[in-house]
Amino acid sequence: MAKFLIADDHPLFRQALIGALEPLFEDLHIVESDSLESTLDALKEHTDITLTLLDLTMPGCDNYYGLTQVQKEFPNMPVAVVSASDSLAVVANVMELGAKGFISKTSPVATTASALTEIMKGNTWLAPEIRVAIANQITSTEIAKKVSELTPKQYQVLKLLQGGLLNKQIASDLNITEATVKAHISAILRKLNVNTRTQAVLLLKDLEID
Repeated sequence: MAKFLIADDHPLFRQALIGALEPLFEDLHIVESDSLESTLDALKEHTDITLTLLDLTMPGCDNYYGLTQVQKEFPNMPVAVVSASDSLAVVANVMELGAKGFISKTSPVATTASALTEIMKGNTWLAPEIRVAIANQITSTEIAKKVSELTPKQYQVLKLLQGGLLNKQIASDLNITEATVKAHISAILRKLNVNTRTQAVLLLKDLEID
C-alpha cells in the first residue's frame, strides 16, 4: 500500500491530482495539507506516509523554507516537489537541497505516476531534458541552507523585515516585545553571516521563486 501526503494550498489541484493518481496506484491512501504547519503536523500524525508531494509556494514554504524544514524534521521522508515554478534554477536548487524529484504541474499524469514510482524505489527523478539542462546550473543552495537554520519565528521576522516593517511594527504584528524582535534580528544576522538587516533581506531576495 502506498500512502502519499499531497501538500498544496490549492484544493482544486489537490483533488485533480488525487483523482488522477488513485486509478494508477493499487490501494492508495492520500493525506492532504495546505501549509508548512499543516504539512509538518500531518507527517507527525501519519508516520506511515511513504512519499510527500510538496508545493514550493504554500503559506510558510516560500524561499525553499518549506522543503528545508521538511527535510530537517523528517530526513528519511522522500520528497517530490510538484510545482509550477519550474525554471532551471529552481529545479537545480530543489534537487541540491535533497528532494528526490521535481515534477512540473504541467506534466502529464502518466509522467507524474512514473516519477513517483521511481522515487518510491529509492531513485531520484527528473524529466530527461531537465536533467541535462541543469547539469551546469548555478544554484543558491548555500543561502537556502543558511535560511533553513532559522527558527519559524526568526523566519517570520525576516519576512517582515523584507516587507519593510520597523521593529515596532514587527513586534505588533507578532505580538512580541521590541526587545524580542531585536534578539531575533541579532540571531538572524548571525545565522546568515551578515552584518545588517539590509544584507539579510538581499540574501532572501536571491531565493525568490518566480
